[in-house]
Amino acid sequence: MCGITGFLNNSIKEYNYQENISQMNNQIIHRGPDDSGIWIDETSGIALGHRRLSILELSEAGHQPMLSSCNRYVLVFNGEIYNHLELRKQLEAQLQTPAFWRGHSDTETLLACFSAWGIKKTLQATVGMFAIALWDKTNKALTLARDRLGEKPLYWGWQENTLLFGSELKALKAHPAFKSNINRNALALFLRHGYVPSPYSIYENIHKLSPGHFLTLPLAEGRLNKETSPEPYWQFNGAVATGLSNPFTGNDSEAIDALETQLSASIKSQMLSDVPLGAFLSGGIDSSTIVSLMQAQSSRPVKTFTIGLEGNGTTYDETLHAKAVAAHLGTEHTELHISSQDALNVIPKLPKIYCEPLSADSQIPIFLLSELTRQHVTVALSGDGGDELFGGYNRYLKAKTVWEKMQRLPPLARNTFAHFLRALPPSTWDKLFDVAKPILPRRFQIAIPGTKAQKLADVLSLSDEKSYFSRLTSHWQNPENIVIGAKEPPTLLTTDSAWPTTDCFEHSMMAMDAQSFLPEEVLVKVDRAAMANSLETRTPMIDHQVVELAWRMPLHMKIRNGQGKWLLRQVLYRHVPKELIERPKTGFGIPIDAWLRGTLREWAESLLDEQRLRNEGYFHPEPIRKLWEEHLSGKYNWQYQLWPVLMFQAWLEENA
Repeated sequence: MCGITGFLNNSIKEYNYQENISQMNNQIIHRGPDDSGIWIDETSGIALGHRRLSILELSEAGHQPMLSSCNRYVLVFNGEIYNHLELRKQLEAQLQTPAFWRGHSDTETLLACFSAWGIKKTLQATVGMFAIALWDKTNKALTLARDRLGEKPLYWGWQENTLLFGSELKALKAHPAFKSNINRNALALFLRHGYVPSPYSIYENIHKLSPGHFLTLPLAEGRLNKETSPEPYWQFNGAVATGLSNPFTGNDSEAIDALETQLSASIKSQMLSDVPLGAFLSGGIDSSTIVSLMQAQSSRPVKTFTIGLEGNGTTYDETLHAKAVAAHLGTEHTELHISSQDALNVIPKLPKIYCEPLSADSQIPIFLLSELTRQHVTVALSGDGGDELFGGYNRYLKAKTVWEKMQRLPPLARNTFAHFLRALPPSTWDKLFDVAKPILPRRFQIAIPGTKAQKLADVLSLSDEKSYFSRLTSHWQNPENIVIGAKEPPTLLTTDSAWPTTDCFEHSMMAMDAQSFLPEEVLVKVDRAAMANSLETRTPMIDHQVVELAWRMPLHMKIRNGQGKWLLRQVLYRHVPKELIERPKTGFGIPIDAWLRGTLREWAESLLDEQRLRNEGYFHPEPIRKLWEEHLSGKYNWQYQLWPVLMFQAWLEENA
């Protein structure tokens, strides 16, 4: 894991290349504290920077920027290529290896593959996570590339006729050409989703390179073509279409075997490291599956880590469940109990950790977990991706049933039912469900029933599945009415042609979550929190080979008898007793709603001050103040609407 940055000067303006690239590089030292390097060719206008967190090939043979043995290419690279040793064997079989290998780094392997096979074929041959900047000295062309699922970040864009790029916006902002104009349209998207979706960023004229894409910018007569567009080398919807058209035809046992074999192979490749390695372990299905398959392939106890949060009359504690799983598997387990104050102390750090605003409240515990983990290891595997691939989210289990029942009701009946749901505030619904919990069937024992009742009321009037899914996954329903001068641009969720053709509504939701929520919120959250602690995270569940196998599996092997992740559970039960796993899902939740009425009230009030909002000029204050006052009264829980606003306000205060 590392950080990359650079710029390509396409103007007559003169820059101090050495000073500029060094300043950009220094902004991402947390991504690579072990080493740094720069490479400059002022004649061509190119400067590349790299910060290194040493994982493979700890010697100088892994130093970047790295030149190819043929002296044609210069590469800076963030990530890991897990099959790089197999790629070397392929080169050797084709008699296309360098005269000699300088070391065993995957960076050197990539350069040899680019030299032998070209860019697109090399990207398609890789198994890994990466963000790449490759300079072709012969053709005077720069290529930027990002991994298939979007594990590693890569920003790029034009400022004053200069192309800026890097792992984080912090690096781009250090260049003198950078203009920090807020993209109001992207801000509207942020209020809707809680993240800024690709290809947009929070700044005007700066983009995220979309997962599975590369961009080649050639010099022509000394000038770059600014109209060049990113090109896909792998497409998620293509994996969906291929999988559904070539379904797995074996029985249940054969399906379990197939998934365990592929997932074990992916985990084995991701355990390759020259530094200490471990795993996050919450005791849930996804992380327990990853750890159990790690331990099955390890000759020594795997190092595992979890945290528990207690305080303010609430308890979020996964440590007991994780400890039980760890004890059964025989891992070397470390747990940390933190107070509410420990969690609250992270909030002022968030605007510095996240280079653009993110409103996932679980970014707080994942930062603390990463901080704990980094004290013991340099690499940690996580279980992210299991929900999107194997049907774990509650909306996959309930949405279709609710939707079908809704459509059987006449409009008048739906509107009446919506009015009934809105008649009681969420806090009252929560209390009623809490009182009735002992006698409720398990399927009705749901988390935050009041909030879910509000969401159900909102969707009762919708007429198509895409609008229904959009409503379920939106924080603010009409952000254009909140952000001054904004118009929401098109996204994957609002572009009909971007939706895959699937066999059912559940699969459509899973496919869209895997291309939006997973890379834009989940993976961003983990990457920034971990890299702020100089910790590399790896995610075997979203190895593209696992993804492609998952999409060959029919829905009944993912969702069965009203329960998600059926196939993943069966793999896990081969290693961990069922009774250690089966319990209500909690997730990385913390009591933001209560904190906003208590410990965080003064902080939030300052950020949401009406005059301040007017002076800054990004938000219409009235609707925000209305929700804030209702939240403080306890009548409603508006944390999911207020937290994005607060995260932007805090980010703006730090980054203005």
